[in-house]
Amino acid sequence: MNAVTWDQRERVIALLGEASADPAVRAVVLTATGKGFCAGADLRGSPGSPGAPAGERVAGDVARMIRLGAQRLITAVLDCEKPVLAAVNGTAAGIGAHLALACDLVIAAEPARFIEVFVRRGLVPDGGGAYLLPRLVGPQKAKELMFFGDAVPAAEAERLGLVNRVVPAEELEATAREWAERLAQGPTRALAMTKQLVNASLDGDRAAALAAEATAQEINMTTADADEGVASFVERRTPKYLGR
Repeated sequence: MNAVTWDQRERVIALLGEASADPAVRAVVLTATGKGFCAGADLRGSPGSPGAPAGERVAGDVARMIRLGAQRLITAVLDCEKPVLAAVNGTAAGIGAHLALACDLVIAAEPARFIEVFVRRGLVPDGGGAYLLPRLVGPQKAKELMFFGDAVPAAEAERLGLVNRVVPAEELEATAREWAERLAQGPTRALAMTKQLVNASLDGDRAAALAAEATAQEINMTTADADEGVASFVERRTPKYLGR
């Protein structure tokens, strides 16, 4: 069920960093193989993890592990300079749910489920869950999901605004590829700054948001894609963006 191990986490973080820095990468798809998307963190980890015997921990170990582990993983998705699309093929539980919800767009297969599983294990949500979920569904619904830990079917997740679209399982890969290709043909730098503006707007006031918007537009107008977008409009033709 693709529980997150240390190696997997570090590989995903590294790949997202490489995607940000590589102009040839225009979009990122995050998906999984097998029946599940991600069952959460592998609690059989090293000493200091919530699943390790308490005698092997000292004060500060767990907080450090969360900062350097789950929070780094979620931040890597939020800060990736390319649009990140989640294609959720099955159950996304715990950090697996937060990994999907941190993505810019989420497509879910009909059998997919989202579960705030932490309460079932006697744990506090981590991986940015208490930050992400209220911004998607509001504080009252977020508390309901986190307090009870009930599974949210894909159709309900779409109704709540947790996912953008639900498709039959056999159409998930093709739909994700279609969306990724559309994103990859877009003005990549403009998309990156749009992503930053939207994410930052949830944490700041109006004045800060408007100032950031003006700065982003100033920077974006120096890109080749902005020139192409304006020229194609004037010349009444389809733009050809290069991601630069």
